[in-house]
Amino acid sequence: MPFTPIHLGPGLVFKAIGGRRFSFMVFGGSQVLMDIEPLVGILRGWPVLHGYTHTVAGALVIGTIAGIIGRPISEFALRLLRIAHPPFTWSASFIGAYVGTFSHIALDAIMHADMTPFWPLLAGNPWLGAVSIETLHLACFVSGGLGLALVGGQALARRHKESATP
Repeated sequence: MPFTPIHLGPGLVFKAIGGRRFSFMVFGGSQVLMDIEPLVGILRGWPVLHGYTHTVAGALVIGTIAGIIGRPISEFALRLLRIAHPPFTWSASFIGAYVGTFSHIALDAIMHADMTPFWPLLAGNPWLGAVSIETLHLACFVSGGLGLALVGGQALARRHKESATP
């Protein structure tokens, strides 16, 4: 299914690890960009839904696009919603974008038989079925819960520290 929200689970762990050096918003946007090709394929009845965009080369191109457009779009959205945030850096945008696109390839390669993630260097999909789809989904949900707990805990610790400082 295009635009699957479970891809966001691992992104929350990356956010907890990367903090301000990782943009979760750009990560999420890159997930959507990755799945435009499968969406068009579904609408047009293509036999292969995960084509060029679901290769390492495609992830590099889409990650670059997401990194370039992600920062200004995210800054605009945060300003529009009046959400206070630390300075938004280009490196955070590109790290979020590339982690988003390359993790997308890794997760999708496990479950989609029509992928050739290492094309043109390698035919086929060596990661297909590395774990069951149920295990993959469970890992994404668990990582989402873990990431949410870590990010939430970090926010509470920052608030506590700020309120304790005179």
